[in-house]
Amino acid sequence: MKPTINFEDFSIVDLRVGTILEVNDFPEARKPAYQLTIDFGDLGLKKTSAQITTLYTKTELLNRQIVAVVNFPRKQIAKFMSECLIMGAVTGKDVMLLHPEQQVKNGTSVL
Repeated sequence: MKPTINFEDFSIVDLRVGTILEVNDFPEARKPAYQLTIDFGDLGLKKTSAQITTLYTKTELLNRQIVAVVNFPRKQIAKFMSECLIMGAVTGKDVMLLHPEQQVKNGTSVL
């Protein structure tokens, strides 16, 4: 278990719902991954890479809503700039994406 945090620490994390608009292979990644473009509504489009190739095809990911952290600093991954972090439940090498139960507006906050 990780260290205990207070609510103020947690409130700094900006979790939002977005819709995946584009999925591309990422052959330069060290581990199999996709490059994703995600629509976060008023926050705009953000790109990220995700090691989710074991459970999801590119077709399955298109137009899927996901939850992501949108207030991390940009991070260079190979020749790609990641702008957010998709949330998922991790079991071994598999990542199961977190998502809203019903369709919501892109950019909706997650608490």
